[in-house]
Amino acid sequence: MTTTVRIPAGWPATEEQARAVQDELRGRVVLDEPGPPPGTGRVTGVDVAYDDEHDLVAAAAVVLDAASLDVVAEATAVGRVSFPYVPGLLAFREIPTVRAALDALPCPPGVVVCDGYGLAHPRRFGLASHLGVLTGLPTIGVAKNPFTFTHDDLADPRGSTAALLAGDEEVGRALRTRDGVKPVYVSVGHRVSLDNACAHVLHLTPRYRLPETTRHADALCRQALRGAAGGDPPPGE
Repeated sequence: MTTTVRIPAGWPATEEQARAVQDELRGRVVLDEPGPPPGTGRVTGVDVAYDDEHDLVAAAAVVLDAASLDVVAEATAVGRVSFPYVPGLLAFREIPTVRAALDALPCPPGVVVCDGYGLAHPRRFGLASHLGVLTGLPTIGVAKNPFTFTHDDLADPRGSTAALLAGDEEVGRALRTRDGVKPVYVSVGHRVSLDNACAHVLHLTPRYRLPETTRHADALCRQALRGAAGGDPPPGE
């Protein structure tokens, strides 16, 4: 079943309003908790897909058993795109549908892995941090590119890391999940340490570059988007 999402009342409509929300919420990020150990409990991937022609966004949340990486639950949500495309403010396009998908799950999600950034964000408050603060859940950001940050070269073996730097500040890590393959970029979202976040990502990548959480959520949100675009679009605000 797919949940239909309306744009929340009072949702930011301008860049200035969105940045003010980031400034207000950023101080609530919890950085002094290690988070659950990898391979225990549940871990959930969230991802979104867009249909610009129909002004739709679809979100998926897929829960895996953390030990076996088997899928145990999933949910989707579809709604209108809730904010214009502005680099650094993408969470405002995604949060309403992602939260709706998480809320529709039949079980607690455990650690949530986002296809995006946490602290590795120009304003230190990417999607993973934003979602973590709003839900209270431990969250990790795993991105496919380093955004505006730099890092030294990594060694080739799986598990090699390099600090992702904003000047002298470590905002995340480049992490090699397959031997000799381009790394992913891991950052803390909320209530998880960077060391533990990297350990989770390694546990979630037994065969491929991207975490199993992201792979499942990506496929499911694309499927939900195809279904929504082919039928009646959900109502707007």
